[in-house]
Amino acid sequence: MTTLEAPAGLFFLLVAIAPLVFVAIVLARSRLQPFQCLLWLGAYVLCRLMWRTQWLNEIPLSDGQGGVIVCNHRSSVDPFFVQTATGRKIHWMVAREYCEHPAFAWFLSACEVIPVGRGGVDTAATKMAIRLASSGELVGMLPEGRINMSEEFMLPVRPGAALVAIKANVPVVPCYIHGAPYRRYPWSPLRMRARVEVRFGKPLLPPVASNRNGEQSSAETFTVDILKAIAELAGRTDFQPKQAGRHWKPTDDEVQAAATAKDEREAHQRNLESQSRFGQ
Repeated sequence: MTTLEAPAGLFFLLVAIAPLVFVAIVLARSRLQPFQCLLWLGAYVLCRLMWRTQWLNEIPLSDGQGGVIVCNHRSSVDPFFVQTATGRKIHWMVAREYCEHPAFAWFLSACEVIPVGRGGVDTAATKMAIRLASSGELVGMLPEGRINMSEEFMLPVRPGAALVAIKANVPVVPCYIHGAPYRRYPWSPLRMRARVEVRFGKPLLPPVASNRNGEQSSAETFTVDILKAIAELAGRTDFQPKQAGRHWKPTDDEVQAAATAKDEREAHQRNLESQSRFGQ
């Protein structure tokens, strides 16, 4: 071996083991379990390289402080963008049908999500969210209940997030996600490039309610405040929040119609962009 081969070999050895050392350091410092940490790393790589995510600020909660994070819902991977903004575990409320689906069950179980029914109020899920938040954990909620494929800024929402915050006596952190990719199916973002921005607002303290009726009324009022805070992060001061009925749930035909309309809008936009480039 020549005098040049030895340093070169050492250099390539260091290059080869550097990723392993980085992963080991992250695992040692993380507050997540080892497998959860590896999932976090995978999500972070996707956010950075595939979706070119920019986190414009940090989650404004101190370590050990419980809270509810509420954001708009444009993609199946919206929780990725919020989770990778912090090293803390976020317990997302996820539709039970996904939690029981063979393709997603293992992943969602490892992420310690809270399974919730889509139709009506899920008391067990709500109690679990309250217990976690009041014990200093973070709970993530998408109050629209389904992915918004419409041209509306946000769909009508339920007051569940506000009610959890009131009962747990923890702040709500509004969050706005811009540019999240989605096309019909939960796995579609994995095949789509995007440019995503994530912005967190100031924590909103929940109102104090004296009784159960007061809690419901306070939750509805607080929900409007939360939605307006999200709209303000997006620069949509004209947005008028709407609340959904107690048992609101779209039909399959309505979901398919929304998806088709979204596909047509995106195809039209791509056509306009193509014509613009050709014209130049």
